[in-house]
Amino acid sequence: MAATTYTLRAKHRRSRLRTLAFLSPWLIGFTVFFAYPMISTVYFSFMHYDGFRPPTWSGTKNWRYVFESYPFFWPALRNTLWLVVIMVTLRVLFGLGIGMLITKIKTGTGVFRTLFYLPYLAPPVAATMAFAFLLNPGTGPVNSLLESIGIPAPGWFNDPGWSKPALTMLALWGVGDLMVIFMAALLDVPREQYEAAELDGATPWQRFRYVTLPNISPIIMFAVVTGVIGAMQYYTQPLVAGKVASGVIQGAGTMFEPGYPEHSTLTLPQLVYNLGFQRFDYGSACVVALVLFALSMAFTALLMRRRGGLIQAGD
Repeated sequence: MAATTYTLRAKHRRSRLRTLAFLSPWLIGFTVFFAYPMISTVYFSFMHYDGFRPPTWSGTKNWRYVFESYPFFWPALRNTLWLVVIMVTLRVLFGLGIGMLITKIKTGTGVFRTLFYLPYLAPPVAATMAFAFLLNPGTGPVNSLLESIGIPAPGWFNDPGWSKPALTMLALWGVGDLMVIFMAALLDVPREQYEAAELDGATPWQRFRYVTLPNISPIIMFAVVTGVIGAMQYYTQPLVAGKVASGVIQGAGTMFEPGYPEHSTLTLPQLVYNLGFQRFDYGSACVVALVLFALSMAFTALLMRRRGGLIQAGD
């Protein structure tokens, strides 16, 4: 009896070790690339650390500084939330609309699909610089065209009221990734359901609401969640747009304050870089990073609970 018990225990132990061996690549990656950085970020958020001297305990000083004294935090938070709500929503709607349009085209589908997808392949820096040139208030062709037909020309990246809409236009220009995803989802909807709805006298809107949406709602959820995470990490485009529009040439020994014009393009990831790598205030940078993480988790949990983000299939 004792020998049998020992054999069973040894077998269970080998089974657990085998399972742990298969899980070890994920466990190592999770520990090295998520758990350790997260614990370190929380630790340094309560420390005074400049990267040169050993960290010293500062309590909640970094948190109070970011929320109460740092003048750029609240503008950056408002801009980031604006981009999450407006830019992500428009990107999803625009990508879905373009995908539906191309699936309805009978001829030249490949050409239109390529034309809409190519902008997505443009490097973010090059695309932003091109948009800053096109939307230049003084010499840009877009404003020249608007003025020629009698429409007042906006200031775009030089106007605090138009800088975020200009960034949204840039994001819509590169919506090819969502277009491809939605096209695949739309083509996968069973044709029999559309035929049954037509026989029942359903209008195009009813077919879209009761047939298309329930079938593609998981894809909409995926697009919204990944879009929110991407908007929370929005860094390159607003920084480059602000630099180009301001005309500031950043060289050795100079420091460019992001957010031109008037902090309207300032985002939370820019604050992380500005605080951590330009001001060497790693504790405050960790506070902003934790705020970003908390917001991302909150938005993701809310969207997952809504079963498809902003659209609840079948309602």
